[in-house]
Amino acid sequence: MASAVVFAYHNVGVRCLSVLLAHGVDVRLVVTHQDNPNETIWFGSVAELARRHGIEVITPTDPNTAAVIEQIRACRPDFIFSFYYRNMLKREILVLAPCGAYNMHGSLLPKYRGRVPVNWAIIHGESETGATLHVMNEKPDNGAIVDQQAVPILPDDTASEVFDKVTVAAEMALNRCLPALLDGNARLTKQDLRLGGYFGGRKPEDGRIDWYQSAATIHNLIRAVAPPYPGAYCEIDGQTVKLLRSMRIKADGLPAFAAPTLFTRNNRLLAQAGDGGYLAILDMEYNGEQITPQAFAQRFGEVCPLAR
Repeated sequence: MASAVVFAYHNVGVRCLSVLLAHGVDVRLVVTHQDNPNETIWFGSVAELARRHGIEVITPTDPNTAAVIEQIRACRPDFIFSFYYRNMLKREILVLAPCGAYNMHGSLLPKYRGRVPVNWAIIHGESETGATLHVMNEKPDNGAIVDQQAVPILPDDTASEVFDKVTVAAEMALNRCLPALLDGNARLTKQDLRLGGYFGGRKPEDGRIDWYQSAATIHNLIRAVAPPYPGAYCEIDGQTVKLLRSMRIKADGLPAFAAPTLFTRNNRLLAQAGDGGYLAILDMEYNGEQITPQAFAQRFGEVCPLAR
């Protein structure tokens, strides 16, 4: 029976740990994160799953300390796996597994290496993404590929909807390749890093809308940061409003404005973007509460020009 130490968090961590257990892997230690009280916790608990199976769980702030490394060494793992664990693992940890260290990444590598790959894929208007199991080394997300599974990104999918698909893709890819990996027969494919790029993390302020961009660009931003992420936003008359869901619509019969504008028509809230394209705003918040098109018109007017 192969043994492993698993670093995991989030829904991908829950499902991939479940795959290891289903295949009879002896998971001797799970390293995860303590939930941040300032973060919206909308995902499953790796720690809860591990404890249900009688697996020891630790939540170090830094996994690369001498004490944690010694605890991993004492487990004598054949494999090390990382499933959406948020900290980089240094070489001193990676070399402890004689059969290799492997990470599950939420994109079709080599595209979207780095942080929040699902969000970046939507922002860039991709029509597909997926999950990739790859060899871990000291540089993030650039090791050889073991397996990957693609999923579609539909035109109005939000980040959470795509993340649900990526979670299933991760489970499928790991379940498919794990027998060969455990037997030492997995085929590895070197990444061509020229075919992708590295992306950093995002902050809530990155959700500010520039209405002079195209309708497609604005729509992609809105759905990429929709709840449970912080949401796209803009200021109207000095007041911050959040745009949580949108849909691109045709211009048939709609008025044309000289500049980007929010306006109401037939009890719908619509927006004309900088390229003249139109969006239907399906969900908007003001002061933390949903605001209807009628309420928007009463507060801001039926035609509301938008600043950059």
